[in-house]
Amino acid sequence: MTSRRARLPLFGAVLLAGSVLADTGPIQQQTLSLDLANRLVNATLEACHADGRTAVVAAVDRGGNLIALQRDDNIGPHNTLAAQRKAFTSLSTGSTSRALSEHARQDPESANLNTLDELLLLGGGVPLRVEGELIGALGVAGAGGSAIDEGCALAAIDNVIPQ
Repeated sequence: MTSRRARLPLFGAVLLAGSVLADTGPIQQQTLSLDLANRLVNATLEACHADGRTAVVAAVDRGGNLIALQRDDNIGPHNTLAAQRKAFTSLSTGSTSRALSEHARQDPESANLNTLDELLLLGGGVPLRVEGELIGALGVAGAGGSAIDEGCALAAIDNVIPQ
């Protein structure tokens, strides 16, 4: 009888934990819409063009799905995939791909991140946040270097997403 009583508090705790978990409904998250993705991609290309540069711009939603992509004429074909991977890298880490690249160069344990096919440790990927929530990312390639790629994306974000 004592062992049965000793198990009752534990059983009650399990039931309580189960009911707390059962009461948890679906989570609500914002994600990048096609309209916002297109506005950001257009604004990014405009920022690059204002500096006399051409580029490829990719936008992914919070699940890493490609939502929009535009490529200027005369851009090397490898830049299309690079832009997508930069966007995915930024989304996955919640930081710019340039910051991740710098971190990986300084931290030997993080250097192995370059072995993941989906990630690209080059600047040009920028996370998209609305009210602090990560909704997607932009990736830019071919504008003339990672700092320039990133700058085009940041200029677009500043113009399109009010902070």
